[in-house]
Amino acid sequence: MSPADPDNPNEAARLTQQLIDHGYTKRQVARILGRDASLVSQFFTKGKGKAFVGALRQVVRAVRGGERDTEALSGIAEANTKRRTTKTGQKARVRGKDVVGKPGESMAGRAGKQAIRSGASHLAPVVHETGRAGGRLAFTVRMKADQYTMSAGSTEDSPGLRRGFVPRADGTEERTYGSASTGGFDAAEWSQRVADHHGDVTEAMKAWLVETGRAVEDADIQYLEVRAWVPPQQQ
Repeated sequence: MSPADPDNPNEAARLTQQLIDHGYTKRQVARILGRDASLVSQFFTKGKGKAFVGALRQVVRAVRGGERDTEALSGIAEANTKRRTTKTGQKARVRGKDVVGKPGESMAGRAGKQAIRSGASHLAPVVHETGRAGGRLAFTVRMKADQYTMSAGSTEDSPGLRRGFVPRADGTEERTYGSASTGGFDAAEWSQRVADHHGDVTEAMKAWLVETGRAVEDADIQYLEVRAWVPPQQQ
C-alpha cells in the first residue's frame, strides 16, 4: 500500500487524531481497539484502518460525551469493529483466547452464543480465582434491547458509568456493569453466585439482572464478558 498523504489523512487517521487531541496516545488508542500500536501508526503512514472507522467513530462519540474509562471504550470499539471475512464470505476467526490474563493480577474472558448455551463455564475460573484473590469484577452483557427494563445509559442501570450501553444494528444492546474507575463488584460475592448456579455463569448473570430489576424474566443473554482485577493494595 502506498504511503498516506499527510495533508489528506484517511478517516481512521482523522478520528484517531481526534482521540489524541482529547489526550490519548496512539498506544492507548491501539489498546482500545485491541490491536498493536504499530497498526495505529499505519493509519497515518500507510492509509490503513478502514475496518476500524465504525469503531473509532463510536469511541470518539463516547469520549465527547464524557467517557474516559479505557475498559468501557474498549467495549464500545469491540462492539463496532467489522470482522474480517474469508474468501468464502464467512467471518474470520478472531485471533486471541477466550480467557486471557494472570490469576491474582488481571484476567478477562468472553463468551459468545455457543459458549453461552453451555453456561459459559470457562468464565467460572476467572470469577472464582479472582474471588480467592480478593479482587473485583466488571461485566458486559448483550441482549435484545427490549429485554432490558431500565433506560439505556441510565445512572440507575449502570451507576458511575457515563457510557453504559452500546446499541447494535441487530437490535441488541451491550451494557456494561462495573469498571475499574467505579470499583467494580466483589468477586468473592460473585464466586458464590456462580457456585449457587453450579458453575453456570450465564444463569448467575441472568439471575442478577432479574433480581436487580434490570432484565425481564425470560431474558436471553447472547454475549457475556467478564473483566477481573485485584486492587494494587491487595496484590
